[in-house]
Amino acid sequence: MANNLRFQVVEEAFKKRALDVKAPSERPSEYFGKYVFDRKKMYKYLSKDIYDKLIDVIDNGARLDRSIADAVAAGMKQWAQEMGVTHYTHWFQPLTEGTAEKHDAFVEHDSKGGMMEKFSGKLLVQQEPDASSFPNGGIRNTFEARGYSAWDPTSPVFIIDDTLCIPTIFIAYTGEALDYKAPLLRALHAVDKAATDVCQYFYNDVKKVQVNLGWEQEYFLVDEGLYSARPDLMLTGRTLMGHESAKNQQMDDHYFGTIPDRVQAFMKDLEIQALELSIPCKTRHNEVAPNQFELAPIFEECNLAVDHNMLLMSLMKKVARKHGFRVLLHEKPFDGINGSGKHNNWSLSADNGVLLHAPGKTPEENLRFVTFIVETLMAVYKHNGLLKASIMSATNAHRLGGNEAPPSIISSFLGKYVSEMLDTIEQTSNFNPKASDLSREIDIPQIPDLIVDNTDRNRTSPFAFTGNRFEFRAPGSSVNCASSMIALNAAMAEALHSFKERVDAKIAEYALLPEYTTGTGHTAKFHAIIDVLREDIKTCKPVRFDGNGYSDEWVKEAEKRGLDVEKSCPVIFEHYLDDASVKMFEQTKVMTQKELEARNEVKWEMYVKTVQIEARVLGDLAMNHIIPVSTHYQSQLIKNVQGMKSVFDTKKAERLSARNMKLIEEIAERTERIEQLVEELTDARRVANRIESIHKRSIAYHDTVCPKMEAIRDEADHLEMIVEDGLWTLPKYRELLFIR
Repeated sequence: MANNLRFQVVEEAFKKRALDVKAPSERPSEYFGKYVFDRKKMYKYLSKDIYDKLIDVIDNGARLDRSIADAVAAGMKQWAQEMGVTHYTHWFQPLTEGTAEKHDAFVEHDSKGGMMEKFSGKLLVQQEPDASSFPNGGIRNTFEARGYSAWDPTSPVFIIDDTLCIPTIFIAYTGEALDYKAPLLRALHAVDKAATDVCQYFYNDVKKVQVNLGWEQEYFLVDEGLYSARPDLMLTGRTLMGHESAKNQQMDDHYFGTIPDRVQAFMKDLEIQALELSIPCKTRHNEVAPNQFELAPIFEECNLAVDHNMLLMSLMKKVARKHGFRVLLHEKPFDGINGSGKHNNWSLSADNGVLLHAPGKTPEENLRFVTFIVETLMAVYKHNGLLKASIMSATNAHRLGGNEAPPSIISSFLGKYVSEMLDTIEQTSNFNPKASDLSREIDIPQIPDLIVDNTDRNRTSPFAFTGNRFEFRAPGSSVNCASSMIALNAAMAEALHSFKERVDAKIAEYALLPEYTTGTGHTAKFHAIIDVLREDIKTCKPVRFDGNGYSDEWVKEAEKRGLDVEKSCPVIFEHYLDDASVKMFEQTKVMTQKELEARNEVKWEMYVKTVQIEARVLGDLAMNHIIPVSTHYQSQLIKNVQGMKSVFDTKKAERLSARNMKLIEEIAERTERIEQLVEELTDARRVANRIESIHKRSIAYHDTVCPKMEAIRDEADHLEMIVEDGLWTLPKYRELLFIR
């Protein structure tokens, strides 16, 4: 029965055909943003005065005047109702790595016994959704469960089905952030202020600095029928057991290969719906592993990019089911092949059009380039462990350090040209400050114009410079980009603020010396910047690494350099509460110590729950699938051996049944070990669950529960290769990984 069911599921999955997805008759540029209340629609549905005030809030950070809220809400409602919308929701990002929404209808009593459509400014700007069951790390008591959502006007509202979705922050009654968006907005504000101040050394016209983010979303697709036949995939997002297929990714034939028709139809449908929601999809392709794919957009302002990524992940799941797929965003859904990440391409740009991490054509522009490169390295070096904690999770821990992902040691690859340039600046200590042309001695103006092309890529680097931006390759596929962006931007704000303080102090010192205020030599400002950069280049040098991040030698070298080499996920989370981290977050006004402590409680709790669910599912699969199937096959072998003895003489029967006897013995030994390991796994969970501290409990789960799970998997995977294929109840890797 199980045999027939499994092969029937596989056969049905392979019979599926691509849906005929019809694109709109317009060009993408014409239906882009169809379901978004963008500036064009704002201009149409709002008065000129209200429109100008709202744009001032969005572009210049002006405080939202509650007096315009009613007018904005009325315009939104008119547009939404013309689009067939009947409900609205405050759409926010709790600490669950997903999104949340509670739908309310546009209806109120009309005081005449009927109903009327209503949507006021008060409902737009703020709501009290309660949402007390979301993880909060102890900030909200059961008897003090109020939580408020507040509109983020910098991220446009959009329509999903019949609902107007309003991007919001989510905070506690006492003001602490309970989501990702609130601290992200604070971090973006902090880096804007710090970077704008530093830009004044080079450009007088800069009033604002924007953080740009271009994420690359990797994911797997599996047939829905096969997915439903794997309880581990359904309940944990990954296969907790399964022997690798004889053919997987070793031929490199899937990477950038022809996209299967069914997948192409899914991608086409997804892109149409994404573009209608203003998600600027640009690139799609097959990734390295079978059934693995990637989607990447054009870069956007960081806050909007994060919202779009969260929206896209939700959209992917919906569209995938329409095409008979399930999308897997787990970082390591299959053992033995590449996992999925979410590469975050990060950069800063000034409002005068200058990309701050890009080289220029003049000595002054190249000095600006060096400044922002070095201060980024300072941020990464000083908060090395924190950045690692920002991308770590129970799921991403399976991916990092494998040969398909960067190691969990945060280092930065710069490439030959930038590295040589920084080394030159560091080593030039005896230059003549009176010289009229320091370029020959520190080589700042000689940065090649083609540096963007001259910079190689190092895929073993978690934080690599790629010509005009840094690519943070360590974040996992399923996470909210905001986690790493909060840490990185807050650290960058701190580094730039420190840089300016030290440069200003040196400028004041050098301004008293006549050699810096007269003649044709460089100014006090120039020498002050160079001196501080030289100090910082020396300080952050340990985080620069252009070699092979996968090598054992690098782990030893990184430890010598003082970089974080810890592998335990719960221990890595502790970096959020390092003195340096708390000081940085509080000084940049991104998060308070109370908020950090609460978030760590949530991280440890989520780690425990993730591993706990996996352990329960694995125990169930082992006892109710693996052992019964294995012992059933063992019984067949025993009958075969007994039959041999009834047909042949003893000596010949022993010779002919020798292989089966070995299999019978091996099955007995492996099933016995599985039973023992499952019992030990259960005991380990019980012991860990009695630990009151969630911090210590998470460490116990990592140290005692996870190793038992790995041991059970090893035994089960061996049994999969022994048991007759027709008896095995769970779809195998060779069936899950190849779409036809």
